[in-house]
Amino acid sequence: MRGFSMISAIFLIVVLALLGAAMAKFSIMQHTNSTQDFQGVRVYLAAQSGLEWGLYRMLDPDSAASATLPACWAGNATVTLAQDLAPITTTVSCSATSTTEDDRNITSYQLVATAAFGAAGGQNYVERQVATTVTRCSTSVSPFTC
Repeated sequence: MRGFSMISAIFLIVVLALLGAAMAKFSIMQHTNSTQDFQGVRVYLAAQSGLEWGLYRMLDPDSAASATLPACWAGNATVTLAQDLAPITTTVSCSATSTTEDDRNITSYQLVATAAFGAAGGQNYVERQVATTVTRCSTSVSPFTC
């Protein structure tokens, strides 16, 4: 009888240890996934901020009235963010297509903002990209109406 209860006790200890290890692994995976989700939202907001920066640069309502529309910047512009978004690298690229209809100058801007956190290929790496197209028009008579 004594030998049987010892085997039962060892079996029960092993099963409980395996159950505890499985619960610990599940908890770590859940924590990692929740951290990745949180970082994903932060990086998405940083990309959205970069896109808004680019839109403001193209559509600045305080810019001087001119028949010449703004040109895209060369290469990727790096946007510096503050506070919680500061460790996130945000770049904005711009490409433009221009056309003329009658006396109207029409330019379509394609803005792409890319934000990244962490080292590429690393376990905690998160990257988000957002894009938009905006069109601006001006005439030689009135730069703000087309």
